[in-house]
Amino acid sequence: MTTEFNELLPVSHGEKTQIWIVGTRDDVLHTINEFCVKRIATDRAKFTPLVPAPFAAGKYMTVLIR
Repeated sequence: MTTEFNELLPVSHGEKTQIWIVGTRDDVLHTINEFCVKRIATDRAKFTPLVPAPFAAGKYMTVLIR
């Protein structure tokens, strides 16, 4: 991961675990919903906003901060 990508993410570089979800827009939204239903994430606010993945054309990404 380059510094450019780190600067694009609105997350701190602390001790928190990150789960990156990358895929089509529909797949990413489905995975977010699945994580909430299965209680992997307690709230949708734990995810960063859905953005186009800078490293994969046509893909989107979000990051779950745990």
